[in-house]
Amino acid sequence: MMRGRIPWLLIAAAMGALVAFISIQWLFSPAVPTSDFARPIQPAIIEVPEGMTLRQLAARLEREQLIRSQMAFLLLGKLMAADRHIKAGEYAVHAGMRPSEMLTEFLNGHVVLYQVTIPEGYTIVELAQVFAQQGIADPEALIGLAQDRDFIQSLAIEAASLEGYLFPDTYKFARRTKPKEILKEMVEGLGHVFTPELRQRAQEIHMTPHQVLTLASVIEKETGSAQERELISAVFHNRLKRGIPLQSDPTVIYGLDYFDGNIRKKDLDSKSPYNTYRVRGLPPGPIANPGLGAIRAALYPAPTRHLYFVSRNDGTHQFSSTLAEHNRAVDKYQRHRVAKTAQRSL
Repeated sequence: MMRGRIPWLLIAAAMGALVAFISIQWLFSPAVPTSDFARPIQPAIIEVPEGMTLRQLAARLEREQLIRSQMAFLLLGKLMAADRHIKAGEYAVHAGMRPSEMLTEFLNGHVVLYQVTIPEGYTIVELAQVFAQQGIADPEALIGLAQDRDFIQSLAIEAASLEGYLFPDTYKFARRTKPKEILKEMVEGLGHVFTPELRQRAQEIHMTPHQVLTLASVIEKETGSAQERELISAVFHNRLKRGIPLQSDPTVIYGLDYFDGNIRKKDLDSKSPYNTYRVRGLPPGPIANPGLGAIRAALYPAPTRHLYFVSRNDGTHQFSSTLAEHNRAVDKYQRHRVAKTAQRSL
């Protein structure tokens, strides 16, 4: 009798093992096989806050129908020693992923990165708002850290703030990135473009890197025309050599507590160290964060004797070497424009 039962017991055991194997395979397979999708799978964004447990994450994934079984995901987590090791952030996952693939994303911190473009000539305050608008970082924390002396010194920078040292470029950051990580990467970006060749050039023309960035920031704010940067630079270099005040409106604006879009006589008389109508030489530091073009222009001014420039009201400027030439240019491009505007308003 026992001999007859053994084959049946073996068959039953084999069947049980097969069922268990199929069940495990089903539990640890994607919630929806990729073959079921006629079009590419759209990922879901899952936010993992600081302190979230594996059990809480598994419940969220099951609720979103991204995994078949919460218990199977927890078992997998135990096998992979995942509990308390998942990293906070936003993750792009989809139902076509195996639970093991999904869990690996959470363990390795493969968070969603957002592209952030900082235009040339933005100030710390302006770039902080860009990061805030995309939910990358708190603007007040970013601005505060950019003015923290200890943090600035930790970056081997001798300046009152990081203004001018945050290279404008396109970056990729995760949501709620720590301000220090953002600022460090932007300072490193400047280090990549401010090459030893450019630093050597600064020494040749007797300028420190800080002075180069300061002048470059003024050039950046004075013109939006790449073709004029070297000419603007030449005007400022010539004025610095002769001890003539730079008389740059953007520096005055930077030193004001409030600016409504119009510079008034009282602004030009302000005692701000950034008022280059009163203070000779460069302002104490950069007034914005210049791009590579402005940095190179500060180092390689055009070989001219120009001392003046005035706006042509079309995005370009008229350059002059003498005060008489400059006054004629002002009369042509500024006073006539004001007169015509007044006539049209009558």
